[in-house]
Amino acid sequence: MNGRIEVEHLSKTFKKGNVQAVRDVSFEVEEGEFFAFLGPNGAGKSTTVQILTTLINATGGKALVAGHDVVKEPDEVRRYIGVALQETGVDPDLTGRELLELQARIFGFNKEGSRKRSVDLLDIVQLTEDADRRVGNYSGGMRRRLDLALTLVNEPKILFLDEPTTGLDPSNRMAIWKELRRLNEENGTTIFLTTQYLEEADSLAHRISIINRGEIVATGTPKELKSQIGNDLITLTFKTKGDLDRAEEVLTRSVGEREVIVQNSKLTIYVDDGAQEMVEIVRMLDQEEVEVDSVNLSSPTLDDIFLKITSEQQGKGGEK
Repeated sequence: MNGRIEVEHLSKTFKKGNVQAVRDVSFEVEEGEFFAFLGPNGAGKSTTVQILTTLINATGGKALVAGHDVVKEPDEVRRYIGVALQETGVDPDLTGRELLELQARIFGFNKEGSRKRSVDLLDIVQLTEDADRRVGNYSGGMRRRLDLALTLVNEPKILFLDEPTTGLDPSNRMAIWKELRRLNEENGTTIFLTTQYLEEADSLAHRISIINRGEIVATGTPKELKSQIGNDLITLTFKTKGDLDRAEEVLTRSVGEREVIVQNSKLTIYVDDGAQEMVEIVRMLDQEEVEVDSVNLSSPTLDDIFLKITSEQQGKGGEK
């Protein structure tokens, strides 16, 4: 048994609406790796997780999780994974402590062991004070924390987390990050994370794949992905929509292979030598009588990578 994930030419088409959610996706996650799966809503992230965790079957391709085929050996796969999905399903009439102790007993802990494990996990997710409240009275964020604790009961070899910190305040999010790092670094747990927080992937992941419209469009370490779009990012704003449109026209024509992106009334260009090219861009726009309101030079972040890769396909359909 190993902690690897191997995916080859995976595809999924939903009959209703004939939606192709995943298109010929291939990737590998090494044992002990912290891997992040990023993409906009409708990109295919959650569908991929559902296939890998045996909740739905793929239309085509093959996937091995912990050395077992997710279609042919689903029970073996489930023995070695933990799963925290976006939609949680827990009994609202039980308390958090009762649910954790029950989960521990299911995984083979004795009575005393299940009590100790529940105490440890309640502390990790900061629910100790609310341990004996009925889950039906928990807030959304508290339920997310409890769901993660339930996932960690058996310290799985591979942990699948589908946007696990959604709805948490910064303090609780940091606590979850700390525990995920501990699981990965001390226990060697392989972690497969989808997240809407790009800084989360940047902080936690060894490697990242970006999926858009069901296809993998980029893979690499955070540093490698940032280097793909240039060393610097120039962002310009304008006083009027006319100036913005004119600037896009001028720069698209003039900056050669550099990609010009317009979003949220801002124009961005990815360049190698920002200080030199910023002066040239402002001079060029001034000659064309385009009035620039502000110009900013910065280093690219994962947000910028995400924007660049997905900008051409914004607004097109798909299944998450």
